[in-house]
Formats: sequence, C-alpha cells, structure tokens
Amino acid sequence: MDEHTLQEREQGTASLPAQNTATITNREQQGPMGAKQQLRQSAHTYLAARDWPKAAEAFLKILLDEPQDSDALLGMAAVTDGLNRFEHLYETAQTILEFEPNSAPALAYKARALQKLERISEATVANDQALLLNTNLGLAWVNRSGLQLIQGKFPEALRSAQRAIEQAPEDPRAWANYGVALLNFNRLAESLEAFDRSLEIDAQQLFALQMKGEILCRIGRMREVVPLVRSALALSPQDLKTLTLGIQAFRSLEMYEELKALSHQLTLLLPDNVLAWENYARSLRGLGQFSEASEALDHLIALDTSNVRFLWLKADTLYRLERYREAAAVSERARRLEPDYPPIRRLHEKSLRLMYQRKRK
Repeated sequence: MDEHTLQEREQGTASLPAQNTATITNREQQGPMGAKQQLRQSAHTYLAARDWPKAAEAFLKILLDEPQDSDALLGMAAVTDGLNRFEHLYETAQTILEFEPNSAPALAYKARALQKLERISEATVANDQALLLNTNLGLAWVNRSGLQLIQGKFPEALRSAQRAIEQAPEDPRAWANYGVALLNFNRLAESLEAFDRSLEIDAQQLFALQMKGEILCRIGRMREVVPLVRSALALSPQDLKTLTLGIQAFRSLEMYEELKALSHQLTLLLPDNVLAWENYARSLRGLGQFSEASEALDHLIALDTSNVRFLWLKADTLYRLERYREAAAVSERARRLEPDYPPIRRLHEKSLRLMYQRKRK
C-alpha cells in the first residue's frame, strides 16, 4: 500500500464517529493475522497457568497452518514437558532443531527429554550446547543442576541450581533441585525452605511434595507430613514412594484406619513386600481386629520366617484371641531363635500358664 493511500485511509477513519472507528478496528483485529495473534496469546496464557490441555489445543491449531512455527513448537515442548511425556518432548525438540539447529531452547528441551529417558551422556552434551549458545537460559541451568545431582556432583549441582534460580526464579524445578542439593549437605532448614518455595509456585509437584515429606519425617514433624501425603496421593494414588511415606507418618501418629488403607494398598501392589504386610498387620492390631491381624501375620512370617519380632506379634495376637496353646507354640519357636528376648519369654510363660489353667477347668 503506497503512502498516499495510507494517508487517505487514516484521514477517512479519523472523520468517522467513534463507534464506527471501533467497528473497523474490531474487523481488522478479526482478520487472519489478528485471529492468529489472539490464538497465540491465549496459548501462552494457558501455558503460564499450566493448563496443559488447552495450551496444547491452541498451539496445535497454530501448527496446522504453520508446521514450522518455532514459537508454537516450543510451546508444545513446554506442554509435553509439563505432562511428563518425554518421548514426545524429544521428538518436538528434534523437529525444531531440523530447521533451527542453533536453537538454544530446543537443545535444552532435548537435553531434558534425554535426561528423563536416562540417556545421561547425550543429555549432558545437548545441554552444554544450549549453554554455549545462551548462558542465561534458565532451563539449561535447571538441566545442568539435575544432571549433576544424578552424577553425585553435589557442590557443582548447588552452584548450578543457584544459577538456575537467578535465571528462572519462577521455575519450580530450579527450587526443587536447589532443595535436593542442600539436602545432600544436610542443610535441612534451607532445603525445606527451597521445597516450600517450589510448591508455592506449583503445588502439583509430586517430587517436591515427597521430598518435603521426607525432610519433615526426618525431623519428626509427622503431622505436617499427612496433608503432603494426601496431596501426593491425589496426584498419583499408586505411587510407591508416597505410600511408603504415608505409612511411616500414619504409623508414627497411630492413625490406624489410614495406616490400614495405605498398607493394604501396598500389599496389593507389592505382594511380597515385608514393610507392607508388617504395617498392615500392625494397623489391624491397632484397630482391635485380631483375627484379621493373625492372617496378615501368617503372610508376613512366610516372607521372613526367622524374624523374632514378627513371631512375637503373631504369638501376642493369638494370646489376645485366647488361643493360648497356639500362642505358646509360636512363642516357643521364637525362644529357640532368640532365647534372651524378654518379651517372648514373658509371653511364653503367660501362654503356658493360661493354657494349663484352661485344661484344669
């Protein structure tokens, strides 16, 4: 469009009433470029809000028209990263690098995918390339700290995590990596603060919830672990680490109904797990359900036949069920394994006494 024509259009628009001007402006914004820009803005808004499905839908619409739109492809990379779909993340990063081989963000996403796919050497190479191209790329520093943690390079990981926080202070993974690095130096209070900051940014992080729970367990703040476990189980109901953490907290707090639910679920997931069966039996005993506890203890003892504590639990459970002859037999078995274990000796004597009293009657 030449300058004269443009001036005429501006003059003509200026002479129209305000309402008509707004109408023309709206029509122009609704044109192909305006609609596309609006779609792109919506996609990034959804991305910032971590609304992965809506962000993916918006970016895919852009890519239908322009398959090599690097902004939309990077958006899709962020979505697949957020959804933990690392095979797809790798493919998306590779697509970008085919036509933009020096894209630092694409290399960083490729490195993240490779790291999560446990291809550590390749991830390190790709991430180093990203940092050579852009030393201020937050994701690349998050990656570097994560890779160094995996490799046990804790001083380097701490420095890289600090740099990640400087470059991407709103990335929850930067704070989580910082928390892990601090934990390896036994700086528990600072580590806890780092995980708190990470969860303030994104409360839906299974890893950060678990790590905060572990620290709280370590320092004996068990009641604070309970809401963390519940939030983590809402995200992943069958996560073994969360179930184990919850069992530890509920047993310590003598919350037997909750302990029963989690330990029973763990027995279904891991039928040969000693921890699961022990805590399931203990929860049943805590609830006064001794018949069920006796059956659970049979499973437990079958897994570890020489554990005196388990035999004592079985004998004590039989004693409470007034099955004194069986209690005496099991406690005698335990005595042969560990003659000087006082609880077993006492229980054996009581069981024999009541067994003979019942006989005399």
